[in-house]
Amino acid sequence: MKLITFDGGRVGRLELEDGVVIELDVPSTREYFERGGDVRETGERLAYADVKLEAPIRPKKFFHTAGNFADHHNELEAVDWSHPVHKGIVFFQNVDAIIGPDDDIVYPEGLTKELDYELELAIIIGKAGKFFGPDEAVDYIAGFTVFNDITARDIQRKEMESGVFSFSKGIDTFCPIGPWIVTADEVPDMHELPMQLRVNGEVRQQGNTNQTRIRFPHLVAYHSPQIYSAGDIITTGTISGVAAVQPNPFDFYLQPGDRIEAEITGIGTLRNQVVGWQHAYGEPAPQRVDW
Repeated sequence: MKLITFDGGRVGRLELEDGVVIELDVPSTREYFERGGDVRETGERLAYADVKLEAPIRPKKFFHTAGNFADHHNELEAVDWSHPVHKGIVFFQNVDAIIGPDDDIVYPEGLTKELDYELELAIIIGKAGKFFGPDEAVDYIAGFTVFNDITARDIQRKEMESGVFSFSKGIDTFCPIGPWIVTADEVPDMHELPMQLRVNGEVRQQGNTNQTRIRFPHLVAYHSPQIYSAGDIITTGTISGVAAVQPNPFDFYLQPGDRIEAEITGIGTLRNQVVGWQHAYGEPAPQRVDW
């Protein structure tokens, strides 16, 4: 099933081949998972072409994984951060930075000059739980969506002097997810999903979920002591090819007008455009407040 949020927070099941949205009688996709999927239809049928998709879920918690794909881990070592990025490190993402498919990523020119992309598979946690093992973790994996981890690399380098990164990834509009949630029963093998990110049609990242250093059930189990709620998200790390590791990264960093397509086969394609602050808000970008 493809679970969507659309038109001001309505929830539906998308029958993509038929171009039909079947509305569900539940106020949010998060509550859909809290109810264990025991949700009735409203009887409303809509044409998919006529609805506006939104971010498919607003989780209570958003667990963000770094350094999990082998090729990307090797890239990070080449960058020579002040602190190592160990496999499977997790930190919390700012849920208020979430945007949906076709929403604009607003470039905050007063804060950063090095805007980067990172394609990731995001896991939707289907039920509350804590302190469980990898064998049990599969029962907690309810579905998947696409995540594009937008990152201000110049801010990240400064953060890494203390061995952390959160500001650089949690700025407003830096958390695109979507276009929908594909339930786990429709994904035959979560560890065999081709991944590709394109900017203006040019392939920038390419890989497969079979390249991870930590399998997804183990990742989910490892962080379960932090307590999962139904509808929480945990991302799985990005693949190789980010702008920051290129010989001349400024030839690859995102700019206003760039169109990004973040695609995971079997899950979907998340599309967003980068726009300048002036375009988005009609005024010059605010400058960063420094210490």
